[in-house]
Amino acid sequence: MPVKNRLADMHGQITKWRRHLHMHPELLYDVEETAGFVVDRLREIGVDDITPGIGKTGVVAVIKGRENTKGRVIGLRADMDALPIEEATGLDYASTVSGKMHACGHDGHTSMLLGAAQYLAETRNFDGTVVLIFQPAEEGGAGGLAMCQDGLMDRWGIQEVYGMHNMPGMPVGEFAIRPGALLASSDEFEIVVTGKGGHAAAPHDAVDTTLVASHIVVALQSVVSRTVDPIKRVVLTVGTFETDSAASNVIAHTVRLQGTVRTLDPEYRKIAEERVRRIAEDTASAFGATAKMTWTPGYPVTVNSEAETVFAAEAAEAVSGKINDSTDPIMPSEDFAYMLEERPGAYIFIGNGDTAMCHHPEYNFDDDAIPAGCSWFAELVERRMPVA
Repeated sequence: MPVKNRLADMHGQITKWRRHLHMHPELLYDVEETAGFVVDRLREIGVDDITPGIGKTGVVAVIKGRENTKGRVIGLRADMDALPIEEATGLDYASTVSGKMHACGHDGHTSMLLGAAQYLAETRNFDGTVVLIFQPAEEGGAGGLAMCQDGLMDRWGIQEVYGMHNMPGMPVGEFAIRPGALLASSDEFEIVVTGKGGHAAAPHDAVDTTLVASHIVVALQSVVSRTVDPIKRVVLTVGTFETDSAASNVIAHTVRLQGTVRTLDPEYRKIAEERVRRIAEDTASAFGATAKMTWTPGYPVTVNSEAETVFAAEAAEAVSGKINDSTDPIMPSEDFAYMLEERPGAYIFIGNGDTAMCHHPEYNFDDDAIPAGCSWFAELVERRMPVA
């Protein structure tokens, strides 16, 4: 694997950074220690500027190339937050915080971007400016949106933005990407069905919300099977079904359903919201009940722009020797999508080997992926901003 020699030499040091972060996971925006660790490393590395507190607890740093004739500015992003999961790896560097762990590899992403930062600050073999983006709250907190709302793109003049995520099941250090939709949007809904509670022995005197809600759950699947073009992708899941009764001989007065809708097509986000609302309200009405639907928009579709996907793929091929540049899209969501809505750019997967899947208590980032990941960031910068 033709990684940068300097980054191969730094592998042990970056691994130590990664394992330190793994032992000290923090959630959402409460990543003060992680952000502090990042700032300390950036100061040691010798970047040109560091600004903490962007998007509440995000960190932005700048490295200027040896030349700046082209004036191009490229953003590189890594996420910093962990998950509320009890770790079950048994590693000697396992989480020291009960109920929290880096179960998605953000410790690896942050460490790889720090490693690339050290290389770029030492060599400065590029013509332009690199903006390093260390983001909080990817796991459900929309930290990417918060950083954008804090002026990330305009304040630092970012013209293109790139991000990376590890992928269990792919060989370590290999890459995969595609132009267009890569990851799905994710929206949440809540449906509260209200009928008329009563005794189980007298259903004719009640309006059985359990029955009504059950019909709604079944009918909602028609959104995917009968509303969506069969070659498109939409996933609708009802995740909870909760009545206000705890007794077997009681007909519940209310039932609360919660679920998610994921799609790779922004048009179907709107269609799904309309259909979920109509199905819930009209099905309930047919049984003499009422239904109130609340829709909570989540992360948008992650859409890679065409040209920047080619740039990202070329850098990946230079590092790993090959690249899957037409990988299938997948249905998890990612708040890097907000940054891609503001600037052209691309999101790429790097192989994490035969490990547990992300968000699993036995997941662990594979440190052998570090040199390739760091090299991809660095190679991308040097290719997009070559020195004359």
